[in-house]
Amino acid sequence: MTPHVIEPDPQAGAAVKAADRAHVFHSWSAQGLIDPLAVAGAEGSYFWDYDGNRYLDFTSGLVYTNIGYQHPKVVAAVQEQAGKLATFAPAFAIDVRSEAARLIAERTPGDLDKIFFTNGGAEAVENAVRMARLHTGRTKVLSAYRSYHGATSTAINLTGDPRRWASDTASAGVVHFWAPFLYRSPFYATTEAEESARALQHLEDTIAFEGPQTVAAIILETVPGTAGIMTPPPGYLAGVREICDRYGIVFVLDEVMAGFGRTGKWFAADHFDVVPDLLTFAKGVNSGYVPLGGVAISAEIAATFDKRPYPGGLTYSGHPLACAAAVATLNVMADEKVVEHAAHIGEHVLGPGLRELAERHPCVGEVRGLGVFWALDLVRNKETREPLVPYNAAGEANAPMAAFAAAAKKNGLWPFVNMNRTHAVPACTVSEAEAKEGLAALDAALAVADEHTA
Repeated sequence: MTPHVIEPDPQAGAAVKAADRAHVFHSWSAQGLIDPLAVAGAEGSYFWDYDGNRYLDFTSGLVYTNIGYQHPKVVAAVQEQAGKLATFAPAFAIDVRSEAARLIAERTPGDLDKIFFTNGGAEAVENAVRMARLHTGRTKVLSAYRSYHGATSTAINLTGDPRRWASDTASAGVVHFWAPFLYRSPFYATTEAEESARALQHLEDTIAFEGPQTVAAIILETVPGTAGIMTPPPGYLAGVREICDRYGIVFVLDEVMAGFGRTGKWFAADHFDVVPDLLTFAKGVNSGYVPLGGVAISAEIAATFDKRPYPGGLTYSGHPLACAAAVATLNVMADEKVVEHAAHIGEHVLGPGLRELAERHPCVGEVRGLGVFWALDLVRNKETREPLVPYNAAGEANAPMAAFAAAAKKNGLWPFVNMNRTHAVPACTVSEAEAKEGLAALDAALAVADEHTA
């Protein structure tokens, strides 16, 4: 792809910013305290503003542009579909919808061969939970504290991070538990084997005290994303699978962020040889070019609704433009070996490069991840592991992370920052040169964070 020539147009940028501030209500924000960047364009791993500043995007949007921005084959597929059949109701069989479902089912683990389409990840979680409750006749759902599952009613109650607090009505039938995280172990474990065993025992104890006969589902992000990219220790997901089988509980894996090449496999579940009963997806399925999500459903749960209507649906379920983007994206990923490339970048560039940064910077407590899905846990002290900023810090308390982010942007890197962490989550198509450019910018920004260590 030939690099786009950036022509600054500050006047146009000012107009875009003025209209945004006058009329757009932004998510997760105090409206009077934000100053959103006016974006003029994007291509591949980069985007740029109206002043001519170009940024290497180490966030992939919101960790969804897995094939980068403006891939010509996907753009062309959406344009072609718009000319052929721009929209149609979900009750009909449409060629591009059928093909998208086939390609997704072909890649999901096990017998997850039925696809229910949604408009995004939160709706996928909502419907997965509804399916589990109807399939089992039970109501409770267990989810982890360090998690994010979406902002709709059930999904936000399932979420474990502070974004849940303002909307937590304690009425969604959700019980939270501690999933494994050795670096900040809630179980006082010292090895991965201990952490896995103790986390499984904790989960089993939680189920026992809640009443196994009341639990419809356990939902886990296969590799938690926004909460910190904590790869589960060996044996943990298989252990959860066994517990679910023993108690007749539906096992749901949330792959909204981790799926479609992000971890160097088509799905993160493939790293752990585990097959859930339901798998939620979105984001990377079509790199967000047109909103799309869904639930991949096992044969057993799908059979529940063979003669019994499923009481759920969406006006735009399987929207033709979104499905055309998905078909093109999945074909591009296969033809261009994007998943294999993501694995290569993680193993040979990002992983080694981030670990080398950790050795030199006192603010980096731990590096963890795989593929193009990495986190740096920033600390005030490597020995005590005290986070660089307090949990859910804001304002002055968050100043060290704000300084880090500003330094990264000054060096042409748009960082993913959450609490005391920065995540390295570029497009799965990021080149070796681009990844190294990002590492160099991180190196400079981490030097600013180092100033806040004890």
